[in-house]
Amino acid sequence: MRSLFEILVCLVAVGSACAAEMAADAKDYLQAKPADMKWWREARFGMFVHWGPVSLKGTEISWSRGSQIPVEEYDNLYKQFNPTRFNAREWVAVAKAAGMKHLVFTTKHHDGFCEWDTKLTDYKITNSPFKRDVVKELADACREAGIRLGFYYSPPDWRSQGQPGYVKYMHGHLRELCGNYGKVDIVWFDGLGGSAQEWDAANLFKMIRELQPHVIINNRAGLPADFDTPEQWIGEFNRDRAWETCMTLGGQWAWKPNDNIKSLKQCIQTLVQVVGGDGNFLFNVGPMPTGEIEPRQVDRLKEMGQWMSRYGKTIYGTRGGPYKPGRWGAATCKGSTVYLHILDWPGETITLPALPAKIAKSSLLTGGKPVVRQTPESIEISVRPSDRQEIDTIVALKLDSSAEAIEPMPGRMPSKSLAFGKPATASNVYADDPALGPDKAFDDDDDTRWAADAGTHQAWIAVDLAKPQKIGRVVIGEEPDVPTPWRVREFELQYKDGDTWVTFARGNGIGRRLVLDFTPITAQVVRLNILKADEGPTIPEILILPPPSRDG
Repeated sequence: MRSLFEILVCLVAVGSACAAEMAADAKDYLQAKPADMKWWREARFGMFVHWGPVSLKGTEISWSRGSQIPVEEYDNLYKQFNPTRFNAREWVAVAKAAGMKHLVFTTKHHDGFCEWDTKLTDYKITNSPFKRDVVKELADACREAGIRLGFYYSPPDWRSQGQPGYVKYMHGHLRELCGNYGKVDIVWFDGLGGSAQEWDAANLFKMIRELQPHVIINNRAGLPADFDTPEQWIGEFNRDRAWETCMTLGGQWAWKPNDNIKSLKQCIQTLVQVVGGDGNFLFNVGPMPTGEIEPRQVDRLKEMGQWMSRYGKTIYGTRGGPYKPGRWGAATCKGSTVYLHILDWPGETITLPALPAKIAKSSLLTGGKPVVRQTPESIEISVRPSDRQEIDTIVALKLDSSAEAIEPMPGRMPSKSLAFGKPATASNVYADDPALGPDKAFDDDDDTRWAADAGTHQAWIAVDLAKPQKIGRVVIGEEPDVPTPWRVREFELQYKDGDTWVTFARGNGIGRRLVLDFTPITAQVVRLNILKADEGPTIPEILILPPPSRDG
């Protein structure tokens, strides 16, 4: 017989094993397995679709309820909704023609309208004049075409939330969606910041993964889940945590008549910058009230597909890096090959930090031949102007070892600016936000910036170089992604002589990148004095450099 001590030891061991098993179970349903993330990481490009009765009005889905459209009118739009030209196969065909690998559809937005034949509410598509189950038809069409299927679902419901039993109602919806429509690859929540406790997210995830063991889930139900979702902006470089930028092709999520849609250049360059940051791109269309995707949007997506048919190997199945995105563009890599997507040429040559591998071969995928010079300190790439592409000039570097194994590095050489890290001041800072303070213009980081308050037409930013230093070149660039770029119209560069500011250079406009060479001066405190701006200036970086060498 076992002693009491031995029995206790066994009980403790069994308890520990049970606890470990429970912990493993919890991890299993709170996060997807790496193998289930593999297809998604390789896909890189998908279609987002926001659609519903609100398309009859051409205003934003949900958010126009009670603002642009009275609540009573908005909530009854479905009684007129009869999109007889809806064809799920056509939607999926457009996604495929664009080179997209998955489709995420808004099954229910914040307005509470359900696009499937739910048994839990009468506020649904099958009670409209259309009567058909859109979710079922899309699920069948995606499966038939080999497109991965995702369901967007909004936990907030502005018609029903707050009523007794709402969380049970919400969980019931997900049980229907994940249990009645075959294999679901993605569940895309939009919880508007709600907590895991508010949505009972742990139990919700457990139920979802019991029904769909291989599904992946985003981070908007109060839990981190499987991937992050920057919205309407390009996420920061991150290889450690999966992420996906979601963005609209036009100006809003739902269809808008006469909307301004993004140019092909904007579309391709956004895709490249996202994937170069090791993210995915979920690009949104808003179909019309007829059920069709607007021809302009179809044409733009097909143009993207034509580009992808030529250069998709630089996107699909790649990882971001080894260079992090910079103002010149972005890099992707696969196996032993690095793809440099050069989106903007700041000069005749792109200079990047040295790679810890030998370049065995280089080629220009977009036509022509690059000149690549590798030294222990750097890599220099130049391409004849006639061979540079307006949208993306792609240089392939074949290495003698794995490109994916290289630790990510900055996407540009250190600036050697005399002002790097030095104390800076400014006339004002947008909303007094430290993240937009004057030091951000002298931190050798193109992804940060100093910004003045909105409506500012005159401003200054100054830096103290700690001691008198000889300077002969200043490089300045304005932020290119603000709504009205190139805001600065007149400026002067000055240094402080006692209590007097002495002007040593002037200009009419700065633009994306301005290089100013001048007769060398010795100065300790230098400032950019903006005399005239159309709107609050915003400057990512000011480089204060010694006089250039004779070779420039």
